[in-house]
Amino acid sequence: MSSTTHKYSVILPTYNERKNLPIVKHELAWEIIVVDDASPDGTQEVARQLASLYGEDKVVLKPRAGKLGLGTAYIHGLNFCTGDFVIIMDADFSHHPKFIPQFISLQKEHNLDIVTGTRYRSTSKPYLSEASPGGVHGWDLKRKLVSRGANFLADTVLSPGVSDLTGSFRLYKLPVLRHIITETKSKGYVFQMEMMVRARALGYSVGEVPITFVDRIFGESKLGADEIVSYAKGVWQLFTSI
Repeated sequence: MSSTTHKYSVILPTYNERKNLPIVKHELAWEIIVVDDASPDGTQEVARQLASLYGEDKVVLKPRAGKLGLGTAYIHGLNFCTGDFVIIMDADFSHHPKFIPQFISLQKEHNLDIVTGTRYRSTSKPYLSEASPGGVHGWDLKRKLVSRGANFLADTVLSPGVSDLTGSFRLYKLPVLRHIITETKSKGYVFQMEMMVRARALGYSVGEVPITFVDRIFGESKLGADEIVSYAKGVWQLFTSI
């Protein structure tokens, strides 16, 4: 498959994202796998309507019986991907699809195994001329400190060489993602951090593209105190095992 005929599968884990899905669908043109955890707000019905509009080969709904966690949602969605690259991103529009072409450009130029979005760099790594500084909009000081602190903790303890471990906007080569997932033990939001640490330990190449993260337009954030505690425990477990 040549560089001009690559197919990109986008995995969107959803829970109560009915109002966000229509926006996302109009922005993306590749295969989109919607993994919904039995949302009570009608998310699945919206996904079915979008599949009727764009085609069931473009919008693929693969629901689950309940709220089973972010990490297992990616694993579930991966079973249905037909592309040779996989993009993971939030369905709440915090991750704008406009950055995807930069991910693809950086990957092609350097044949990277993974490209991850970062809120905490002003330039891409390796350099990409069209990249602009990353940042966060819509967060209060507390949430900014939590995010910065989580990244500082992981960077200090694990030295992964990636500036934004807690982000979830990434592009993977399909075989690379399959391999890393088999090695990853965590669930929930710790999953994202462990994926990058495992990638480095396994010798995969990782590039970074600055992104602007805008807090969700509709709905509420699902990050709570339990996830923060789990993250700290996950950092320690990785430190003692890798």
